[in-house]
Amino acid sequence: MVRKRLLVTGCGGFVGGAIVYQAGGEWDLHAASRGEPLAQRDGLAWHALDLTDGRRLDALLNKTGPDAIVHAAAMANIDYCEAHPDEARRINVAVVDRIAEWCVRRDARMVYISTDNVFDGVKGRYTEEDPPNPLNVYAETKVEAERVVASMPGNWVIARPSVVMGLPMLGAGNSFLSRMIPALEKGETLYVPDNEIRSTIDVVTLARALLELAGNDFSGYLHLAGNDILNRHEMVRRIAVQLGYPPDRIVARNPDWIPGRAPRPLDASLCNRKARTLLRTPMLGVEDGLALVLSQGKAK
Repeated sequence: MVRKRLLVTGCGGFVGGAIVYQAGGEWDLHAASRGEPLAQRDGLAWHALDLTDGRRLDALLNKTGPDAIVHAAAMANIDYCEAHPDEARRINVAVVDRIAEWCVRRDARMVYISTDNVFDGVKGRYTEEDPPNPLNVYAETKVEAERVVASMPGNWVIARPSVVMGLPMLGAGNSFLSRMIPALEKGETLYVPDNEIRSTIDVVTLARALLELAGNDFSGYLHLAGNDILNRHEMVRRIAVQLGYPPDRIVARNPDWIPGRAPRPLDASLCNRKARTLLRTPMLGVEDGLALVLSQGKAK
């Protein structure tokens, strides 16, 4: 049987690297990143390029001819995006537009990774039917990209993850847990907001859910979130306790004092009812998600 071809972008990053690590042999897998290959194995081809180079992106798409694309590449630093809006739109919107156009021409499936930040954080427990109302430039670019994908005639998914918890499986990536553990090992105190509420999802579950979406026929919006809705302070305290560190090292502090910090939604928690109904991949709570993360090895 001929395996279908899957292209994953942003594979030098936290989520993209996890997707590559979790992908099984059912795919002829192509990984794209700015940097050099982070893994080698049968059925995996790695491509190094800058996705904002339109000609090279077109060449990659035409060469690999994917049946499905999971677009994980993005400029996700909220404060950097706020200070560099043109660069943010070039990466977070223009690249999506080009990939979406190719998918329409070739009848390929597109799984686009958005964010819980598209919501304003006023009500929380957002469903897929709630309208976005972005508070910062990063979220604005993700909403613009969502509109591009949703305008495709079909065969697309807009997946909105909540805050992603885990350890990088390939490369470094932007993982709060990988910064948190060394700090706790040194006996440092961590200051964490208690006014920002999220429904964190572990990176293993997220990667498996995205791979499942790449291979099924669901089309539309889907919230990928954990089962627990907690403020960030309580979430990090739970993680610290499970890792065996004193919870009193996790201290609540409102981050509004930080200069140049872009506005964030206060309660961006997501309702995951639709994902729990649709997917075989189970959504987990914080403790079970952390246990799953810790059970995974790191790729060679």
